[in-house]
Amino acid sequence: MIRAIIVDDEPLAREKVQLFANDESDIEIVELCTNGQEAIASFHRHKPDLLFLDIQMPEINGFDVLKHLQLHPPLPEIIFITAYDEFALRAFEFHALDYLLKPYDRERFTKAVAYARNLIASRPQSDVTTEQIKALLDSLKQSPSKLERLIVKTNGRIIFLRIDEIDWMEAAGNYIKLHVGNETHLMRETMNKMEEQLSSQQFIRIHRGTIINIAKIKELQPYFNGEYKVTLQNNTTVILSRGYRDNFTTVLGKPL
Repeated sequence: MIRAIIVDDEPLAREKVQLFANDESDIEIVELCTNGQEAIASFHRHKPDLLFLDIQMPEINGFDVLKHLQLHPPLPEIIFITAYDEFALRAFEFHALDYLLKPYDRERFTKAVAYARNLIASRPQSDVTTEQIKALLDSLKQSPSKLERLIVKTNGRIIFLRIDEIDWMEAAGNYIKLHVGNETHLMRETMNKMEEQLSSQQFIRIHRGTIINIAKIKELQPYFNGEYKVTLQNNTTVILSRGYRDNFTTVLGKPL
C-alpha cells in the first residue's frame, strides 16, 4: 500500500483528493491536514510514501513545508496542488515535479498518481526526489517571484485580481481585506506573508495592519504625534504610523 497524506486548507479540496484517492486500490490516506504546521507534524508521525501538498496556504505555505521536509530525508513523492501560480508551474515543470492545477478532473488526478506510483516502485525512497526538491527550492530562492495577480476564493468561485488594481489592503483577523475600487474581497493570509510577496516598488506598508498601492496615493497631511493622513485617489484616508514613516520616506526618496 502507498501511504499518503493530504494537505490543503480548504475542506472541499481535501475531500476531492480523498474521494479520488479512495478509488485507487493501493492508496491509503493516513491523515488529512488543514495547514502547513499539521503537515510537518504528520510527516514526522507517519513518514508517508506520498504527499498531496497544496501550495497556497496561509502562514506556512507549501514551499515552507518543503523547506522543513528537506532537512529530514528521505522525502515522500510529492504531488503539488495549486490554484494558479505561473512561476511555480514553470519551476515544477523544469524540475520534472508533478502537480495538479485546480480545478483538475479525475483523469488528471489518475495520471499524477500513476506517475508517483511508478517512481515509488522503481527506486528506493528517494534520492532523486530529494535532489529535485532541493533544486526547486534553490531556483525559487534565486529567482524570487513578485505577485502579479492574487487568487481570491469566494463562495466556491476563484477570482483573479491583478495586483495593480488593488487600492489598499488591511488586516482582518486571520484574513486580509483587499480593497479594489468599490469592491472588497477577503483572502486568508497574514500581512507579513503578503508583504514579502509584493514588490516594494508598487506597495508599501504604512501601518501594522495596512498596505497601500503607491500609485494610488493622492496626498499626505500631517496628523498627530508624527503620524500622517494618507489620502488615496478614491478619497479613502488611511494612517501612516510613526513606526513605518522611515520606510515610507526611503521608498519615496523624499523626507516628510
